[in-house]
Amino acid sequence: MAYVPDRSTFDASAPTASALPDWARDHVTTLIGVPLRIVLIVIGVVLVRMVAKRAITRVVQRILQPAEHEREPGRRPGRGPAVLHRDRNRARERRARTIGSVLSSIVSVVLFAVAVAMVLDQIGIALGPLLASAGVVGLAIGFGAQSLVADYLSGMLIMIEDQYGVGDSVDLGEAVGEVEHVGLRLTHVRDLNGGLWHIRNGEILRVRNDSQEWARAVLDVAVAYEADLDEVYRVLEEAGRSLREDPAYKGTLLEDPSVWGVQSLDVDKVVVRLAVRTAPLQQWAVTRELRRRVKDGLDAADIEIPYPQRAAWLRNDDASDGASAASG
Repeated sequence: MAYVPDRSTFDASAPTASALPDWARDHVTTLIGVPLRIVLIVIGVVLVRMVAKRAITRVVQRILQPAEHEREPGRRPGRGPAVLHRDRNRARERRARTIGSVLSSIVSVVLFAVAVAMVLDQIGIALGPLLASAGVVGLAIGFGAQSLVADYLSGMLIMIEDQYGVGDSVDLGEAVGEVEHVGLRLTHVRDLNGGLWHIRNGEILRVRNDSQEWARAVLDVAVAYEADLDEVYRVLEEAGRSLREDPAYKGTLLEDPSVWGVQSLDVDKVVVRLAVRTAPLQQWAVTRELRRRVKDGLDAADIEIPYPQRAAWLRNDDASDGASAASG
């Protein structure tokens, strides 16, 4: 006699072949509606991101366009105003691209967070406890990583304000040199000896940038007290004029070098200052060349360059011995 299983042993809740259409009809919202809404959310977020990126690109292009008052007809290339014009355009381009990059990142993060929240809501996960837990975790991380938050905020402000960029010569306190990398958290500076400095942006309290718009070459020339200062002025002016007219330095000097006058009166010399405005990062080369030409001009004019003098006391032992014998 064959064993016939009892129908009551089967799970009554399991859908049978005849009941499968009824089960699918009852769960059609879960099977089709939820995935469809998730797909629509993803498509909507992607479209919004594309529109936002296009708007940000237009804003960046508008910033890159020079203003009407900056479009001067007949500008000659290679002269001082043109050098300043190129430097301002470079700073504007760097600032615009930085702002565009930051805005694109912010938009992407915000849209991603909104999409995740909407998808979780469609799945049926309660957002209230999740947001509360995330808030507690975020508060704990905020207290434990205050310096990290400060680094990122400072880095963002450095980029937006265009305080410095890659290739600039800066003074950040102990780190002085050329900027090789600017990030949201760290700035890399290569010093004169080749050392690479890693500086946290939150620790940068002040910045001196020698690469923005223009620089100044300052040369202090020491002459003897016996020198004729009018002749010294003439030699310095001729040296500066010859450098200004040199084709090798065309576009480097933004103005004619000028003699500012007597800078100081020292014990054994008179210091006269010569200064000229130059293109960014060219002040050191200009100072070296000016120093060479001034030296040649002073030698040709027979103007003495003083050297430190030291007073010496000579003691005559024979005279001191004779004086001691006479007194005895």
